[in-house]
Amino acid sequence: ILAAGMGKRLGSAEHDLPKVMHLANGRPLLDIALETVGFIDKKDIYIVVGYKKEVIMDYFGPEYNYCVQKAQRGTGDAVRSASEAFSGYDGDVIVTFGDMPLFRRESVQALIEQHRRSGADCTIMSGISESIKTYGRIIRDGKGDFLRIVEARDCTPEEYAVTEVNSGVAVYKSRSLFDVLPCLDNNNAQGEYYLTDVPSLMKERGMKVGLYTIFDGDELLGVNTPEELAAVEKILQNRSVSV
Repeated sequence: ILAAGMGKRLGSAEHDLPKVMHLANGRPLLDIALETVGFIDKKDIYIVVGYKKEVIMDYFGPEYNYCVQKAQRGTGDAVRSASEAFSGYDGDVIVTFGDMPLFRRESVQALIEQHRRSGADCTIMSGISESIKTYGRIIRDGKGDFLRIVEARDCTPEEYAVTEVNSGVAVYKSRSLFDVLPCLDNNNAQGEYYLTDVPSLMKERGMKVGLYTIFDGDELLGVNTPEELAAVEKILQNRSVSV
């Protein structure tokens, strides 16, 4: 679970908190995200920490594993900081985000099940949303298979109109993931290493990349601003009422 960010737009510096420790419905975002993957043993969960890492580690305690991203250099670099911990591991690994607390447990479990059935090296969770405009678009080929992810700012008008977006969450064969991660480059405006480049690199190397699509756009929402935090909190409250 990636949880290293500062959250400048959330005012984390003023609150003296890492991004994922901001509260929604009275709970840290990361706490909700961890509940979603609660079917996985705590000893098998690795939290990538960075900014104010002690706050996270003190709150969640030694039952979880922690990997430190020393500098904020993108999601690809964050996952790469866990490379040593996964050395020699030959199973599957799911990458999720501590600032995206709305995924339902059953969606994550269905993603994992499809990944295992398909034998893919990577299975991406995509989502259908007409309202989310800032996420990368999933581009499929003529057969409906994964072709590439195009970031919103790089889309042609036709690509921008695509309503299937990348959630960022994916399941990987661990060896495939950590073999490809060193091939990432940071030749972009932000100078960061993007995890979203991994599926295309895998495809170039003849690996199998699959897709699992969810249709509840609310699950895709992450938190970067106070307005988004308020929106996520409202959805969580509505869910608790409807249960």
